[in-house]
Amino acid sequence: MAQQKEVVNIRAAFDSGAVAELYSTTPIGFEITYADSSKRSTTGLLKGDYRWSQIKVESPDGECNNGILRFNRNRIRPDNYRIKLLVTLQENPSKQHEVFLQLPYLTGIRFHHYADSLKRGLHFYLNVEGIYNTGKIYPLDTARVRLYTNTGQIIGQDLLIPATDSITKSIAVRAVYRGNADINAASDIPVKQGPEDQTGLIENEKDVFKKPSKKKKQ
Repeated sequence: MAQQKEVVNIRAAFDSGAVAELYSTTPIGFEITYADSSKRSTTGLLKGDYRWSQIKVESPDGECNNGILRFNRNRIRPDNYRIKLLVTLQENPSKQHEVFLQLPYLTGIRFHHYADSLKRGLHFYLNVEGIYNTGKIYPLDTARVRLYTNTGQIIGQDLLIPATDSITKSIAVRAVYRGNADINAASDIPVKQGPEDQTGLIENEKDVFKKPSKKKKQ
């Protein structure tokens, strides 16, 4: 009977294309290192030959089936979004390996406005972006951030001030990450001053079909 090789390390990896920054599901893979320095990788993400049917994975913070990890983001937050995986290999079912996998987490947020100023009476979308430890940046909605303003009204993710408001010169807005109030951003949005340019405004739909008047020849 061939001697069983000793496992000295198991490294876990997640799929960087699965957008685990926003979603709580990602394919994962294991690279298994033996005492003789040989290595084997799991099928799927790491394209190895170690089948998932030969591995049992448990976690207090999620579940893993056939190489797909579903995790509870709130549960892994206290350990800086590092999840503990308990791995048992079929070649040695009496030994359980403790493996840690670092998952993406938010490091900061910022406003990225689509316009330089806000017009009275028109909705102004408050675009908030999340910056992650992976270097990726994704837009965040009100499920992830709370929005505050010193004047006007927030409707969903829009900011609105009345068309009759002729006093406000700028509006201070603030976004706070729901998962950690220490992660927040602030911005001052200028309010467009002066009358709007009406030269291109069509007041009557019949004007669309009017032909431009010809100049008389001198």
